Amino acid sequence: MKKKSLQNDSALHISKGKVVDSNINKNFKRKKRKRPDLKTFVDGICRGDRVLLSQAITLIESKNLAHQALAQKIIEACLPYSGNSLRIGLTGTPGVGKSTFVDSFGSYILKEGVNGLAVLAIDPSSQVTKGSILGDKTRMETLSVHPKVFIRPSPAGDSLGGVARKTRESIILCEAAGFDTIIVETVGVGQSETAVHSMVDFFLLLLLPNAGDELQGIKRGVMEMADLIAINKADGAALPAAKLAKKQCRNGLHLFPPKESNWIATAELCSALKHEGLDTIWKHILSYQNQTSINGYFEHNRQRQAKYWLEESIGAQLKQLFYQSPAVRAVFDQLEQEVVHGKLSPFKAAENLMQLFKEQ
Repeated sequence: MKKKSLQNDSALHISKGKVVDSNINKNFKRKKRKRPDLKTFVDGICRGDRVLLSQAITLIESKNLAHQALAQKIIEACLPYSGNSLRIGLTGTPGVGKSTFVDSFGSYILKEGVNGLAVLAIDPSSQVTKGSILGDKTRMETLSVHPKVFIRPSPAGDSLGGVARKTRESIILCEAAGFDTIIVETVGVGQSETAVHSMVDFFLLLLLPNAGDELQGIKRGVMEMADLIAINKADGAALPAAKLAKKQCRNGLHLFPPKESNWIATAELCSALKHEGLDTIWKHILSYQNQTSINGYFEHNRQRQAKYWLEESIGAQLKQLFYQSPAVRAVFDQLEQEVVHGKLSPFKAAENLMQLFKEQ
């Protein structure tokens, strides 16, 4: 009897596959999409075109010099149509439920008559890979499908306090697109929240129940900047702890000097999950807007913010010019190594580099 071939009996035997012609057209060439011109961008943004608004913000965030040049032209053209919104900054400790709060609070104020809501959600960036998840849209289930809402998650990048480098310019475009309320959601309490405070009208700080321990980890500056503290997740078994946290926060706020706006900050309870306390928070925000508009602080603060960002922009551009300088680049690595190995002080090295920069 003839012995069967082991190759044919093996489970690892692979039969030859049938060659099938590809259905893809070999003559197909992907058309390069033409970028809209300045007029198309501006006209589209001013009539509320979400696609062109998103593309313009992408240009703002781009590091490509051609993109940046076009973005600045778009911003300048949209500037006369901006400024007619209420800007709300939102920050809080990690896990406090900022995205859930925005989803619930945004849904509430839309029912109260807000015509359009833009949410600029700043997502944390990895300091290793520089990547961001940008998942805020998935956590805002209600707002993400609302016709009057525009949600734009942006990577925080290397900017201090987790605020995207170009968020303020994005605010201008959103205002030109007709959104009368803008929420800037930051990644959380970090090194500094000065950046977000300098681009919004009202600053809201979210805390969790048992905030006594949290307050020890929050810099005093963040508490001083807050126009309202909201204790979130104040429901169920956590309600007694939330009431205690509210009392502690109110006592702490009394220790701070009076605000320039003459607004008296306070603390309130809310539950974004249960949709409770949102009406109280909205009343505080509207009361703040009314009071500061009457006493002139609202406009004064906007002007001061514009001056702040002028100075910030000058500093950023000077830094860019400095590092692009051929004279600086020629010796930078050498001086850096001398500093690293202790042969030259950082201050003297900086002085030498600045002198080269000025002399070029």
